[in-house]
Amino acid sequence: MFIYNVTINTEQSISEEWLEWMKTKHIPDVLASGCFVSHQLCQLLNIADEGATFCVQYFYSKQEDLERYQNNFAKKLQAEHIQKFGNRALAFRTIMKVLE
Repeated sequence: MFIYNVTINTEQSISEEWLEWMKTKHIPDVLASGCFVSHQLCQLLNIADEGATFCVQYFYSKQEDLERYQNNFAKKLQAEHIQKFGNRALAFRTIMKVLE
């Protein structure tokens, strides 16, 4: 099992709006791609940065699933996020392998 982890730091003033949009629009759109088997949404609590920091973890079974997502869906969905929130919600992505 693998995890496509997206960490997002939002300005405090938009964190509630961003969180609602993620729950009702963005995450369902990502899952509708059919590339991931499940997801997990977390908020980081011990970060000294200003604003709010969240992680969305999308679980997938094989590397081809992530490649299909990146090739066919990621650009459009990331553009929607940027269009809606601009630089008020900045994301970076990592890929992890579940060991246990």
